[in-house]
Amino acid sequence: MRTPSPRHPTPRLAGGTTGPGALRPLLDIVLRALEDGAEARGGPLPAGGPEAVAARVRDLLRDPLPAHGHDPGHALRDLVRTLAEGSADPADPLCAAHLHTPPLALAVAADLAAAALNPSMDSWDQAPAASEIEQTVTRALAAQVYPARPDPEALVTTGGTESNQLALLLARERAPGTPLRVVCGTDTHHSVHRAAWLLGLPAPVTTALDDPDALHRTLTVTPGPALVVATAGTTDTGRIDPLAAIADITAHHGAALHVDAAYGGPLLFSDSRRHLLDGLDRADSVTLDLHKLGWQPVAAGLLALPTADRAAPLAHTADYLNATDDTDAGLPDLLGRSLRTTRRPDILKTAVTLRALGRSGLGDLVDRVCTTAQDLADRVAKHPRLELYERPTLSTVLLRPTGATDEQTAGIRRTLLTEGTAVLGRARAGGRVWLKATVLNPHTTPERLDTLIALVEGSTPR
Repeated sequence: MRTPSPRHPTPRLAGGTTGPGALRPLLDIVLRALEDGAEARGGPLPAGGPEAVAARVRDLLRDPLPAHGHDPGHALRDLVRTLAEGSADPADPLCAAHLHTPPLALAVAADLAAAALNPSMDSWDQAPAASEIEQTVTRALAAQVYPARPDPEALVTTGGTESNQLALLLARERAPGTPLRVVCGTDTHHSVHRAAWLLGLPAPVTTALDDPDALHRTLTVTPGPALVVATAGTTDTGRIDPLAAIADITAHHGAALHVDAAYGGPLLFSDSRRHLLDGLDRADSVTLDLHKLGWQPVAAGLLALPTADRAAPLAHTADYLNATDDTDAGLPDLLGRSLRTTRRPDILKTAVTLRALGRSGLGDLVDRVCTTAQDLADRVAKHPRLELYERPTLSTVLLRPTGATDEQTAGIRRTLLTEGTAVLGRARAGGRVWLKATVLNPHTTPERLDTLIALVEGSTPR
């Protein structure tokens, strides 16, 4: 048997009884590198734009695959520090462009355990405890969506895009024969259009879902089985479609209903805001995404279904994973819970978060960011040189300098990005370009809102 040479000692593993001892000094290196990188960055985004960031990375990785390795501790420190220095930091209140949440430290720590143990969620013998945790927690979350149903189910996905694709697939399988027609709103997430393309469905029909008469007219002239896709929390403005009215119309026409609640779904945890989702429980499927208003590290998507049998089209047998005699003998079949085979136990971090915070704790975080968004909207509305698009429904605020052109508004965003002082998104609404602030940090203070407004004002052309 060949023994490792002294020059190439066998690297230590993360699992087993010796794994924690191997990880402990490495974690200290990682944490110090994260601190050093954040200090070097000095703000929500690295200054200098794409070329400056790329230059630092290229300088470190002049030889990304060397003939002989470097000291492991140095390799870890240098790359983590470079990543941290060159990252957009969603924990900074001035990093507010996208639905890119600052994850809870608790959830990140749980994710470390998932990575160290490395269970794969495609067969029980690879993930005995993880598979039970997943089934228990997903059913509890599905019950939040469908409280009156006896056996609701939820499948773990990588996020809203996969959940929407899976929803269209299941709807297609429930309507064989004539091609399924997808009807969606003008501001439906782009993943719905992409999913229709991937599944070989006709291009979605677009209509104004906030106008019940328009949806009724559209379904009246739409041939064959239809799936209406409503949104609870649009990407650009955070608006929520009138779900109860849409459910009434789809039921009248015999159409199926899917609700993309990737952004707004966690309102279910808020006692004061869950009424905004009235009608959600009448959907045939619901997209949830807890790496948005759930403060989980990516990925933490779910597709909720009113009954477990709705997932039956995903049933698939691979003899080495879920042989019939094994399942007959009582080994759980995991292969039909996803379109993927190998997948991480992403539910663990969510399970830890739910157990630690409970529904009220998560609801409090949701209420905090929504209240802060209202505060920001108040400040913009009162500002003599800024314009507010509309009152926020969730935590998204659209603003622009009064009298600025679309080109100037877009230029302000790029100036702030290049300076590294603020990260704002852009949205087109009402035929104009707006700066988009998505408030996701529950620790954002009024002073940081004033700083954000001052930065926008200071970058406005005179």
